[in-house]
Amino acid sequence: MKVASKQTTEIDVRQYMQDVGQRARAAARVVSRAETAAKDLALTAMATEVERQAEALMAANRKDLEASKSQGLDAALLDRLELNAARIQAMADGLRQIVALPDPVGEITDLNYRPSGIQVGRMRVPLGVIGIIYESRPNVTADAAGLCLKSGNASILRGGSEAIHSNRAIAVCIQTGLKQAGLPQDAVQVVETADRAAVGELIRMKEYVDVIVPRGGKSLIERISAEATIPVIKHLHGVCHVYIDDKADMNKAVKVAFNAKTQRYGTCNTMETLLVARGVADKILPVLGKMYQDEGVELRGCEATRRILPGIESATEEDWHTEYLAPILSIRLVDNVNEAIDHIARYGSAHTDSIVTEDITRARRFLREVDSSSVMVNASTRFADGFEYGLGAEIGISTDKLHARGPVGLEGLTSVKYVVLGDGHIRT
Repeated sequence: MKVASKQTTEIDVRQYMQDVGQRARAAARVVSRAETAAKDLALTAMATEVERQAEALMAANRKDLEASKSQGLDAALLDRLELNAARIQAMADGLRQIVALPDPVGEITDLNYRPSGIQVGRMRVPLGVIGIIYESRPNVTADAAGLCLKSGNASILRGGSEAIHSNRAIAVCIQTGLKQAGLPQDAVQVVETADRAAVGELIRMKEYVDVIVPRGGKSLIERISAEATIPVIKHLHGVCHVYIDDKADMNKAVKVAFNAKTQRYGTCNTMETLLVARGVADKILPVLGKMYQDEGVELRGCEATRRILPGIESATEEDWHTEYLAPILSIRLVDNVNEAIDHIARYGSAHTDSIVTEDITRARRFLREVDSSSVMVNASTRFADGFEYGLGAEIGISTDKLHARGPVGLEGLTSVKYVVLGDGHIRT
């Protein structure tokens, strides 16, 4: 058997990715002018095929799960990797929800007459070709394909090697939908190679790719941000907080704080630090502490917290910065909403933070002063999600302040250009 040299392999990957990019650029021109009906037909067909192939998708996913378990993948990543009947149905539902959303492409807003007589407005247009690099979650393949297609973009999807069988199986459903709608199958391409060199090529193909969206762990996103020569839409990590105010309804506070941590551990919108006003800590912490411990959550607290919940671990400075993605929670007592906001400003990741209070003035202050992509009142941080926000699905969460922020749906995958309407007007 002939063994390819490293140089030959690198050339092959480069040539392969260049070919993917060229085909994506050509497909993007077609998709950008596709009628809404054609895009919706493709999305509906994709959803139907995902449901029809549910058993095949789970069988492919089992291969990935078995391989990942044998390689020692941690529990949070295994949770993200798993496809079950509910998650497969959620993929189909997400595609259909995208169908129900208005098509942003071609929408003209702010059309006004100028003193010269011309009309000036802004038209929403696709970004072009979007490269998505992600780990573990195979549902991203369907979500990303659907959002990119509806917003008139071509997409290049590079999932992790741990999900390669799942992603290939989902790609078959996507290609079936595109074919049924008469749209180019190159509009959505799943990168077939697991070679890491493919990522390096993708994030530098400026002539073919317009924006990169990384979804995965902090190390992946840091690498992409540092090495990409293409604009990146990203968030690094999710250190999310819930603050229980001394004017909170205790029943609401218990429900929100428990759900924000335990509804699912391995997601970026899971609460990692609970802040509690000292005035209600003696009342609420024993209740929440028992609920968390019964659920198997390891608690780490400041010294004041440990006096109320003896026996829990002591929180370190590092804990306040940490996104656990695991059944671990840090707890800190604060004097008031001012101290809560200060803590979030110092340790938060600008992802999602929530206050539980019945005081409308404090709620408004929290909304105004907490500088995160999602800020909530009396609601679990787990709602910070494109599906829950009515976006159909999300391409990712952005904590950047330019172009897109928060869950990135259809509008975040488009830009605007100025349009001018005249009738023989000339400038004098």
